[in-house]
Amino acid sequence: MLTEIETEVAIAGAGPTGLMLAFELALAGVDTLVLEKLPRRIEQVKGGAIQPRTAELLELRGLVEPLRARATTRDPVGGHFAMLPVPLDCTPWRTRHPYPIVIPQWVIEEVLEERAVARGARILRDTEVTAVEPGDGMNAGEPGEPCTVTSGGAGVTVTAGGFRVRARYLVGCDGARSTVRKLLGLPFPGRPGTYLAVLTDIRLSAASSLVPERIGHISGLTRQANGYWSMLAPIGGDRYRFTFGREDQTDLTRDTPVGEEEIAAALRALYGEETVLSGVDNSSRFTDATRQLECYRAGRVLFAGDAAHIHPPLGGQGLNLGVQDAINLGWKLAATVQGRAPDGLLDTYDTERHPVGTQVLHHTSAQRVLADPRPSEDVAALRDIFVDLLRLPDTNRHLAGLMSGLSLGYDLPGGHPVAGRRVPDADLVTDAGPTRLSALFGAGQAVLLDLAGIVPADIRLASRIDLVHAKCTEDLGAAALLFRPDGYPCWAADDSATCRATLPAAITEHLSPLP
Repeated sequence: MLTEIETEVAIAGAGPTGLMLAFELALAGVDTLVLEKLPRRIEQVKGGAIQPRTAELLELRGLVEPLRARATTRDPVGGHFAMLPVPLDCTPWRTRHPYPIVIPQWVIEEVLEERAVARGARILRDTEVTAVEPGDGMNAGEPGEPCTVTSGGAGVTVTAGGFRVRARYLVGCDGARSTVRKLLGLPFPGRPGTYLAVLTDIRLSAASSLVPERIGHISGLTRQANGYWSMLAPIGGDRYRFTFGREDQTDLTRDTPVGEEEIAAALRALYGEETVLSGVDNSSRFTDATRQLECYRAGRVLFAGDAAHIHPPLGGQGLNLGVQDAINLGWKLAATVQGRAPDGLLDTYDTERHPVGTQVLHHTSAQRVLADPRPSEDVAALRDIFVDLLRLPDTNRHLAGLMSGLSLGYDLPGGHPVAGRRVPDADLVTDAGPTRLSALFGAGQAVLLDLAGIVPADIRLASRIDLVHAKCTEDLGAAALLFRPDGYPCWAADDSATCRATLPAAITEHLSPLP
């Protein structure tokens, strides 16, 4: 007998993407239930770097400091493109977070879960999704065939563990092998992997001089020797994150268990006999497959993170792409569930985030060529040229913005050049005293920022919009800006006449109908 549960939104998967989405929804007051198949969190480093733009977005919700407090010590050095030995410089992008934050994925999950539960989200572990009934809004068809949206639908029913969950929406955040995606028969087009590698968290009882002592630039953590390639990163005490592969591919599959002797042999081949393995905390295999859903929404079922897109693990993109998916989706789904969203708002999740995922798949594919541990003579020459280009400030700035996410913007209607673009976290002075732009978004609401007193006193605002009057010594590109809850401006004006004429329509189009 299944226990019946009702919720507004069900989320499959309690990884960083699912937990970030749970926090965003709970912050907006949406009843949220997370279904996780694992009985407990795996303490695995895995996706272990928070990129600068993700850090900025997490700061909007007051989440950066609790994460930074538990981060791994790292040299203040920029990220990389294709593991080439030139650090990417994010300082020209005017960010307070110019360097990646190195932190184990399980710590990120722990912090996000704590905050989500504190806001009212529920998490059921040891609860694997086994069936999805998408309601009358979607026809799942046969496995492997695309589903079709036929109407709005009344909801989604999910069978998971001993529960039958009825939800208004379901979001699949259940990883590259997404059960939700497979149950609905959604195609996952792309390219299979070209190699099979191992990711493992290990402990060493002895280390040779070849073993890195600190986390610096990635080019100082990589090594090739005796038919192996690797990255070895110290994460505290005797613990290391070890990634390795062999130049000659074997007949192993992703599901083949990783044995201690396999890991020990790789360590000896790469770092010498003096490097001694004392324990393995966890291990798994991965590939460089590249795939993406054709659409991130199928009726009342949506997808985020690796369930929607996978790519080669280069440049620390995966975790960040998923968390940013969740931040983009959270406020839109909350507004839809609560009946205050303009028509089509939820569809903008796919129209905005799908191109971002495509871009990441594109540049990680390029990096895969440049980072090939077995480069041809032509690829070696290309790498030399690329290193020279990376030393040019304009090239470095472009790729730094791409890899960090700081250059990301959305094409939003409205005509003002600021609309849809990232705005740096500026210092502000309000009637209550000095603050920062990021501090205005802690409640997860939209913000109308008036920097020049041009917003009319009698202007009507929709619910969940905070009006803030402030002074700023920096040029933010406009006299007044209307920010979405995810920190991107959806409207801006330079004078009071334009403000009065266009602000009401912008609120109605982007956020919520006016009362």
